[in-house]
Amino acid sequence: MNNSAKQRTFFEKLKTAFISLLIVICFFLGIFSSIIFPDTQFSTIIADTVGKFFNLAEFFTNNYYAIIETFTVMIFIWLVYKAVAIIMSWIVKIRKKSGTVINLMLNALKYISLVVAFFLVLSAWGVETSTLLASAGIIAIAVSFGAQSLIADILAGIFIVFENQFAIGDVIQIGDFRGIVKVIGIRITKFEDINGDIKIINNSEIKGAINSSNLLSQAICHIDISYNQNINEFEKIMRNNLDSIRESIPLIKKGPFYDGIEKFQESGMTIRVVAWVNEVDRFFVIRQMNKQLRLLFEKKNVEIPFPQIVVHNAPTTRSTTKKTTKPKTTTAAKPSTSTKTTKPKTTTTVKKAATPRKVATAKS
Repeated sequence: MNNSAKQRTFFEKLKTAFISLLIVICFFLGIFSSIIFPDTQFSTIIADTVGKFFNLAEFFTNNYYAIIETFTVMIFIWLVYKAVAIIMSWIVKIRKKSGTVINLMLNALKYISLVVAFFLVLSAWGVETSTLLASAGIIAIAVSFGAQSLIADILAGIFIVFENQFAIGDVIQIGDFRGIVKVIGIRITKFEDINGDIKIINNSEIKGAINSSNLLSQAICHIDISYNQNINEFEKIMRNNLDSIRESIPLIKKGPFYDGIEKFQESGMTIRVVAWVNEVDRFFVIRQMNKQLRLLFEKKNVEIPFPQIVVHNAPTTRSTTKKTTKPKTTTAAKPSTSTKTTKPKTTTTVKKAATPRKVATAKS
């Protein structure tokens, strides 16, 4: 924090302290000015100005009966509300669905108690409550035309409870949202998602809700095993150890069961294990089953494959090709466009004269 921010914080604190001190001084003078400064002009000025707002002694003296009656009414209404809440809490322990009805009734009783206490306090101070009630009826009729959404929320909340659509603690899915019902009010319903966030929805906007808590839900685990694993031996291992997995996870209501091979992947076979649990515990049980299966595979030397790619190199074959001589093809010579002319070659044959043979004459 820099110096300017520190100075600003200091001045804000100083300002708050100064205003608080002025309020305390005015309050103190308004109450005790006639006692500290009796029969003085200062006490008269204080009594005529500040004392009108802080003269509590005179206020309590003149209205002590109305004040006592007000506190009596408030304490009585509070005790009645708490007594009804305690009785209804005992009923909640008997039935689950009645808890939702009781919470809705407690919400309605809270608003009714506030209205009754308000009118009783006004009557204690001398206000004609009958006139107010008549005016309130007229105002309620006028408001009902402009508060149609409020009436729709209240009616929707009543139908949700009395038709047992869902109760507190149920897992509900509305569109893309999924959460646990925490509060069902006379106008709104509160849900808690997996991250602990609270979502508030008007009762009239809850449409197409899916209740996943009426029946047990499936906790499904998919785990890959290697193709080198003998499937018969693996299934025998699973059958012999599923009971120990159930004992290690008490939240499992039914199962777990080995459902066989789900599909074949690039690097292994995907097996499927299913258990039946409450919807609230489904994701926790899935994580615990994954843990127990991993420990079992490690103990029984069951290989869990990792992503891998097998590359096959095709063998290269040398082809023995014989050299073949292509026959020469004679193509006709294209006539040239040049003006050169070739003279025909003339061949001259020279014949040699035969030499006469000498003929020997025999002498007789």
